[in-house]
Amino acid sequence: MSYRQELEKYRDLDEDKILSALTEEELRTLESELEELDPDNDLLPVGLRQRDQTKKSPTGPFKREELLEHLEEQAKAMKDREDLVPFTGEKRETRGKSLAPDGPPVHPGLAGVAQEPAARVPLTSLCISDAELCDIAAILGMHTLMSNQQYYEALGSSTIVNKEGLNSVIKPTQYKPVPDEEPNSTDVEETLERVKNNDPELEEVNLNNIRNIPIPTLKAYAEALKTNSYVKKLSIVGTRSNDPVAHALAEMLKANGVLKSLNVESNFISGSGILALMESLQHNTSLIELKIDNQSQPLGNKVEMEIANMLEKNSSLLKFGYHFTQQGPRLRVSNAMMNNNDLVRKRRLADLNGPFYPKCRTGV
Repeated sequence: MSYRQELEKYRDLDEDKILSALTEEELRTLESELEELDPDNDLLPVGLRQRDQTKKSPTGPFKREELLEHLEEQAKAMKDREDLVPFTGEKRETRGKSLAPDGPPVHPGLAGVAQEPAARVPLTSLCISDAELCDIAAILGMHTLMSNQQYYEALGSSTIVNKEGLNSVIKPTQYKPVPDEEPNSTDVEETLERVKNNDPELEEVNLNNIRNIPIPTLKAYAEALKTNSYVKKLSIVGTRSNDPVAHALAEMLKANGVLKSLNVESNFISGSGILALMESLQHNTSLIELKIDNQSQPLGNKVEMEIANMLEKNSSLLKFGYHFTQQGPRLRVSNAMMNNNDLVRKRRLADLNGPFYPKCRTGV
């Protein structure tokens, strides 16, 4: 019988009838058991964190002084822990060259008399050579530890270890100045007129990082590209484009059959504008590259799933630039792009070598 089935027999019990049959002592015990206390609440006093379980009567009043004396006597009576390495008082063997200066000779009659500790001796007064002092200064990074004369004399000696001097202690990474990116020199109005006039020499429109382009001007670009037959690449990265611009570009893609690359990264396009661009791919077979990453707000899981569904039905797009937050849509879009590129490869081989027929396996 399961635990849940065992509890079924207690479902129809009458609690009032059971409580009425309890004695006064049993009710008091039940009340103490059901008392709500919080032992994990550090803000409550210790006496309120749990019920009082003390049954012994106090032996006398609380005396703080007597308690402290008892604790002190108990601590003195406790044996000290033995040292892992017993102290013998013998001087340990020193390795290497000692830098401590030799003290003045002690009179034989004062050998057992405790003397005052010697004053701290500066490092420069120790019996060490300039070469060793230069090494110490290089290790510590203290440029004022020695004078210029000592430093250059140490450099000329043959016993110095630090041949490069103090400059060898810390060598910062050489700063490589990176020049600022030059502003985009594209003339917005002139380029728009060339797009409207269908200039055959204009194949790429680059408006990246031009932040003062009005929204109507961007929409005018999309309108002009509907009838343009030469522009193959349009990039409007960082132009503060929003959803109206995205919808205008979507209408342009439905009518344009020449554009091959579109980049709208780092803008203010929301999920509705992105979905409008993706839906327009159903009516466009010329676009092979689309970049929509790094928008001002995340698109969300639902929009990413819709993007994956639309790209799986598309057979012309070869490059798609977007960082998915979910693994599922990312894998689906990656497989879709791989299939499209493989299809292009098969078409290219068919144009060169004729139709491709897979070979039959031996014995089949």
